[in-house]
Amino acid sequence: MDTGNHSSKSEEGLVKVILDLSKDNGPVATESLWAEPAGNRLFRLRNVPFFAHGFSERDVVRVEESGGKFVVTGTEERGGHSTYRIFLPTETTEKKFAGDWEPLEKLGRTYERANRRLVAIDVPPRADIYAVYAVLEDGEKDGLWEFEEGHCGHSLRGQTPARF
Repeated sequence: MDTGNHSSKSEEGLVKVILDLSKDNGPVATESLWAEPAGNRLFRLRNVPFFAHGFSERDVVRVEESGGKFVVTGTEERGGHSTYRIFLPTETTEKKFAGDWEPLEKLGRTYERANRRLVAIDVPPRADIYAVYAVLEDGEKDGLWEFEEGHCGHSLRGQTPARF
């Protein structure tokens, strides 16, 4: 499997891998993510999924080449990250979001934006997943956003929040 001539290759050596979401009945049929080669037909995801469930940044996925594209067929190894998404009300301004985001920023979370309303959040393994989840729940209760879990890659011990 040659990654050298792949049409969707970045300067950092990352390539696009495709997740087939057609069975999910969601807003898109596929989602492409940046990934780095990690062995024979294996790639490590390098950004946060906006639509796919069951995947997080740093997961190692298996792919098959199809029509010049790398299509994900499964997960080989979990990276320990979790993925959440928040959906902002249409009236949320950039300035308001920056203030609302502050508690999550203090917990060291990062995000990527698909558009004004959809934000994908990466929660790395070292993060306190319960604290992050509590902030997400509080934000939803306060009407700052709605949120969903895309994938929980953290090891959960003891009592878990009701929505896990």
